[in-house]
Amino acid sequence: MKTHILITGASRGIGAAIAASFDPATTKVVALSSKDGDLNDPAVPALLWAQALERLDGRIDVLINNAGVFEANLLARPDEAWLESWNRTLQINLTASADLCRRAVLHWQASGASGRIVNIASRAAYRGDSPAHWHYAASKAGMVAMTKTIARAYAKEGIYAFTICPGFTMTGMAEDYLESRGGDKLLADIPLGKVADPEEVAVMAKFCALEAPPSMTGAVLDVNGASYVR
Repeated sequence: MKTHILITGASRGIGAAIAASFDPATTKVVALSSKDGDLNDPAVPALLWAQALERLDGRIDVLINNAGVFEANLLARPDEAWLESWNRTLQINLTASADLCRRAVLHWQASGASGRIVNIASRAAYRGDSPAHWHYAASKAGMVAMTKTIARAYAKEGIYAFTICPGFTMTGMAEDYLESRGGDKLLADIPLGKVADPEEVAVMAKFCALEAPPSMTGAVLDVNGASYVR
């Protein structure tokens, strides 16, 4: 029986690499992108879950939350604009992921099946980010804490949860950020001397989705070239 997998944020970069890493002979993947719905709309996660269930014949075995935004929010912006940006990032990066995690847990509880959640967070969850990215760091720290809570709460039911925390990864979003912040200086902070490739993150996501032993539930895996070690 094929493993049924739902991935968000799969149009490019890490999400696309994760989707491509699965063998269609043994897995069936629904790879969603912003074209399928705007996660800034609180009603969209429920719609995406229902659509994915229909496309996956009523069964989802693995949820991979990768969708996210990384947008500057300058401290000196007008109050309303600053708060709007904060709420948008928290809604897309954390609340929409939480909504999908909740639906996944309820789905597995209702069927008595085992399931896995893989949440793609960020190095920023632990070391913070730039002064213009309070909201991004907060959303990713929230994702880590949420995943640990899920792991602790439902392990006995065969529901496992993992977090992957990449540092800079060579996606379009990271390339723009590197250029804006002075790429050479940022690379000097990475002992490996390079940012991660999306395929490196995909290897870890695939492992957590299909192979990681149950005792690993709750683990947080870093992919940052030793730029931040805990």
